[in-house]
Amino acid sequence: MSINVNEEHQLFHLQTANTSYIFHMMINGDAGQLYYGTKIPVKADYLNLDTHEEHDCTNTLTDDQTDFQLELLKQEYASFGKGDFRYPAFQLTNPDGSRISEFKYHHYELTNGKDRLAGQPSAFASDEDDSQTLKLHFLDDVNQVELVLNYTVFENEDVIVRSSTFINHGAPVELNRALSMQLDLPDRQYDLVQFDGSWARERHLHRSPLRYGTQSNSSLRLHSGHQSNPFFMLARPHTDNNQGAAFGFNLIYSGNFLDSVEVDQFDTTRVLVGINPEEFGWHLGTDESFQTPEAVLTYTDNGFNQLSQQLGAFYNHHLLNQNFVNQDRPILINNWEATFMDFTEDKLMPIVEKAKELGIEMFVLDDGWFGHRDNDLSSLGDWFVDQKKFINGIGGFSYRVHNLGMKFGLWFEPEMISVDSELFQQHPEWRIGAPKRQLTPARHQFVLDMSRPEVVDYLYEKMSAIIKDTQLDYIKWDMNRSITEAFSADLPADRQLEFGHRYILGVYDLYDRLTKAFPKVLFESCASGGGRFDLGMMYYAPQAWASDDTDAVERLAIQDGTSYGYTQNMWGAHVSAVPNDQVGRLTSIDLRAKVAYFGDFGYELDITKLSPEEQATIRDQVVFYKQYRHLFQFGKFYRLESPDSDAQNVFSWEVVNDDQTEAIGARFQVLNGANPAYIRFYFAGLDPEKQYTVNDSDEVFSGQELMSAGYFVPRVMPRTPEKDPADFKGSLFIAKAIK
Repeated sequence: MSINVNEEHQLFHLQTANTSYIFHMMINGDAGQLYYGTKIPVKADYLNLDTHEEHDCTNTLTDDQTDFQLELLKQEYASFGKGDFRYPAFQLTNPDGSRISEFKYHHYELTNGKDRLAGQPSAFASDEDDSQTLKLHFLDDVNQVELVLNYTVFENEDVIVRSSTFINHGAPVELNRALSMQLDLPDRQYDLVQFDGSWARERHLHRSPLRYGTQSNSSLRLHSGHQSNPFFMLARPHTDNNQGAAFGFNLIYSGNFLDSVEVDQFDTTRVLVGINPEEFGWHLGTDESFQTPEAVLTYTDNGFNQLSQQLGAFYNHHLLNQNFVNQDRPILINNWEATFMDFTEDKLMPIVEKAKELGIEMFVLDDGWFGHRDNDLSSLGDWFVDQKKFINGIGGFSYRVHNLGMKFGLWFEPEMISVDSELFQQHPEWRIGAPKRQLTPARHQFVLDMSRPEVVDYLYEKMSAIIKDTQLDYIKWDMNRSITEAFSADLPADRQLEFGHRYILGVYDLYDRLTKAFPKVLFESCASGGGRFDLGMMYYAPQAWASDDTDAVERLAIQDGTSYGYTQNMWGAHVSAVPNDQVGRLTSIDLRAKVAYFGDFGYELDITKLSPEEQATIRDQVVFYKQYRHLFQFGKFYRLESPDSDAQNVFSWEVVNDDQTEAIGARFQVLNGANPAYIRFYFAGLDPEKQYTVNDSDEVFSGQELMSAGYFVPRVMPRTPEKDPADFKGSLFIAKAIK
């Protein structure tokens, strides 16, 4: 049993395979946090962890209970205004205008498994696993609002999923703040590890010691954003990829979020994760409820690789679309960098035919196939084919692609609208924008009000017709701008703060309807690259375009940072043309492919303009990737060499299959060095007792030798630097067990 309840002491001990999470009910009726960390034995009570001492100049519960001071106590879901002056997990406004709540414990429910949340993405349980769900019910007797704290324990993956539910049994109240989880830790000796950046340089790792006060990641863009990812970690200062303690936190949500870490005067660390309280409010009428998104927690004392791997196992078993979670993703070619919007069917078919000749499995038609869209000034919202470009319709073009034995994919940007479109002429009120204010375009486009059911209905009808007409295999769902002047003409004035959350629920509704109606269509999420790389999207679209930056060198830091909180089957990685469109860098097609192998592999260039030698190289790359595709996409991922945060000159990765019979390691070196020391590549995750060869060499190595003594890496010194430069190099090491 993963959840142990001591009813006499009102104590709850949640256990996974390797961790314990313990809390109890305090004398004021609130839940108090006692411990989260390495697994410890179940006891009837933990008096030592609940020790109180009275401090001066601090509010007390009553005049008689002077050692009960909320400011000094760790809590599960704290309110504000009762003596705890740290940032709270929630706040609501009562009918009389007060913002004080007094929720008291009422009862608990304990069930096996876990149900999906209605209307939004969430974790789920399978019949085979040992997950359990605990619901703690609290009631505020004054306003008759019920609070439910939800916990699901995924024992095998060392993951706990939390959320909160507010149910109003009384007069209407206003929910001002409703975060998904709170965790109070007993000290501040942690580094905050977060993944920040910008467009074309998303999810770079940044690590800094905790300090007094509040540090946070957040978004107010109405999408999770390129700038800060919802995933973050707290790690002991000595923790690295292979050893040390770390907590991981993520949020199954795609809108405005807040990750907050506060260190108080008593060195307690409070973690809060959930919907950003800025620009949020929710009118909770009588008999209405509000469900927060789910937050994911995990802990390990065995380093970042272990933390990433247990999150990856959780995602694959309990979050991602199960129709695709074990299905090898197709090798695709996207026409964007080859043609942009300047194409016709006759111009595209040579690319399709050459792709088939080279062994590529799917052709993806990007932006420009609909309305009268020859540039980014028009047609978003008009999801019907441009007959000038496709005289036989989009279905006719799809037939030609399918007839070659290839799959067919299409680009959509369903959430957007152009002023120059038939849709805008018919429904200008569907555009998001504050009345009587100057509106702020981006990429010459505006955003549809996805909080309106009729907008979702329209998009579902139009997209469904195209999917049926083309027998579509894949959709690239893009979202190319943040939302400004947030306002819905469909909401009353006193409910405009609900707009942000209602918007993303509308997006989820469209995703849900399409994925259920067309379960064989593979969706890839995109938002100008990595601007919406989050678990909310992954629930429906099990892979996402990691970044618009396809330069192999830049992708090293992007993919390395992404790997801490996500798995390689969740990100798309393509070979594009050089000089690279984002940074102008020249790299070999060999390096570009080796970096892109670690992900959902594809190409994004005009293959018809390549030399016969380059085309032969692509053919060989496709054959190689098909041979090892499942290992690259679903193997256990290891970061073997952490780059210096400033230099970032060397990255080393490895993937290992489940039975440890096959592994592929990679060492990427950005710039060559003068007179370097000898280099050895140290494998990880092999069976120490098995015997292996490396790169089909004659020498035999034990797994223990490859992990402990390493494999020698020759110095990079090309004989013909004009054709084979010494910089920007990648080496692969394929270890195979001898049967």
